[in-house]
Amino acid sequence: MDKQVIQTLKQRLNIVDVVRRYVSLRPGGGRQMGLCPFHQEKTPSFSVNEAEGFFYCFGCQAGGDVLDFYQRINGLEFKDALEQLAAEAGIELKAFKPDPEYDARQKLKRQCHEMHEAAQEYYRRNLSQATGDVARAYLRKRGASEEAVAAFGLGASADDWQGLANFLKSRGYTPEEGVQAGLLAQNERGNIYDRFRGRLIFPIQNLSGQVIAFGGRILTEGEPKYLNSSDTPIYKKGEHLYGLFQARQAMTRSKRAILTEGYMDVLSLHQFGYTDACGVLGTALTQDQVKRLAGFCSRMVLIFDGDTAGRKAALRSAEMILQYGTKCSVVLMPEGEDVDSLLQMMGREGLDARLNSAVDGLDYCLSVVREAFSPREIVGWANGFLAHLADNSLRPFYVPRLAQGLGIAEQDLRRFGGGQGRLGGAAPFGASPGQRTAPAPAQQRAPAVGRDERDDRYFLRFTIQYPEYIPELVKRGFERILVTDFGLGLWNKLSAAGDQDLLPLLDADEKSFWTRTRSEDKPEGEALAEEWLHVCQRIELAGVHQTRDQLMEQIRLASQAGDMEELKRLMAALTDLNAPSREEE
Repeated sequence: MDKQVIQTLKQRLNIVDVVRRYVSLRPGGGRQMGLCPFHQEKTPSFSVNEAEGFFYCFGCQAGGDVLDFYQRINGLEFKDALEQLAAEAGIELKAFKPDPEYDARQKLKRQCHEMHEAAQEYYRRNLSQATGDVARAYLRKRGASEEAVAAFGLGASADDWQGLANFLKSRGYTPEEGVQAGLLAQNERGNIYDRFRGRLIFPIQNLSGQVIAFGGRILTEGEPKYLNSSDTPIYKKGEHLYGLFQARQAMTRSKRAILTEGYMDVLSLHQFGYTDACGVLGTALTQDQVKRLAGFCSRMVLIFDGDTAGRKAALRSAEMILQYGTKCSVVLMPEGEDVDSLLQMMGREGLDARLNSAVDGLDYCLSVVREAFSPREIVGWANGFLAHLADNSLRPFYVPRLAQGLGIAEQDLRRFGGGQGRLGGAAPFGASPGQRTAPAPAQQRAPAVGRDERDDRYFLRFTIQYPEYIPELVKRGFERILVTDFGLGLWNKLSAAGDQDLLPLLDADEKSFWTRTRSEDKPEGEALAEEWLHVCQRIELAGVHQTRDQLMEQIRLASQAGDMEELKRLMAALTDLNAPSREEE
């Protein structure tokens, strides 16, 4: 369904018209040019190719189609951006492919959204009435401004077992539907009651601004101090972040995310002007949250409590962010003090001083590991860190730094760190804790790093600039000159795309490379003929090398088997192969 929608959407929406809502564009070099909205610059390096329907920034390398731009500039998830643009273009999503199960899921999700909207109305109304007296007093004591309370939609739940249940019933919802939406709870005897009672309510929103869950702080005696929504059809713990809806556009501009733990910490940070701050919703930072944040920023600042639990949480969080390839720094608050209390007492100057003295994330991890871990634990941590990297291309960056920081021989880390010699078989980034991966086959291509990737990109540039040559290159065996996962992966998509829209098939790195290449000048005339000849010669030479390797392996096997006749035949074939190849090399 998505491919059909995207293709129709691009036909109906002009990318220049959409981009102009956010960026002032002027014609230049056959394209529309402007200041990039995704990074700070004074000279325009952001270009829009109207004819081919894509954008590319020569400064920060952001690139993609109209959907990518709309998703990124508004800080939306893919599905949300698709639905909004489809509605704007007058496209009925469900009209493309009937799916009863999908329709049922969507109906349930719509009902959950409607019930959460009703609950939000109920909680906000409570905060402004006598029911919310204690909550309002607490907010005044914590120094929360009316503007911040309104911006985050705070509310209050009555100290009543049936308050919300009765309100939802008045709106036509059954108690069972309230339980399914996570707003009501049911005990073992089947009794249904309000999940949140006598609490200050913090709405949790998705990136479209819809309330999908709630967090509640107890205002009287009782446990737990904080209570959060459970998983529902519209909410999964560990996927969302508190305040990200409010912070997403500021993050896109600053390229920074301030990450902290408490609801009130996030509220205070925004109130004092740190509008790129969000919170982890009462759980340890997850891989899904890291991925989500990385779509908005290039660096994350962790602000955690300075007690033992806070230091451990900072270590786990920094480790996860670094493994994803994002820059990270750590600020530990003095024990007994949090961000909110610091801001209320010392204002921006106090927190700015902390931010300016923040410790680099990797340095923090290495110092904690050196000081608190045994030698065996240090080696295990280093191996685990490398094993969980989101991309193997990060290994050359981290291996020497880990070796130097932990006093481990670099060659040992390269040999065992995250490789087949690793003990324990740790799961890679994104795998479940108990999941192990099979050893990589001997024929697996090298990770996309260094010179190999530069060579692959050089040859792929020709196929992107001249896609009409792809069928002939397929016949000639173009893939033989590619030696990295990146090169082979992109070539497979290019060669299989045919006439279909290519950009939706590419990941972020591939889109950046493709849009940049399409934005560059391409060879013409005699230069094109020379480039075509060069590519063809390299394909032929790669074929010779491949055949030579195969013959050498067959010679080894024949020698082991003592088959002299076969050995003689293979040696003759190798001699014939090598004779012309010397001149080519």
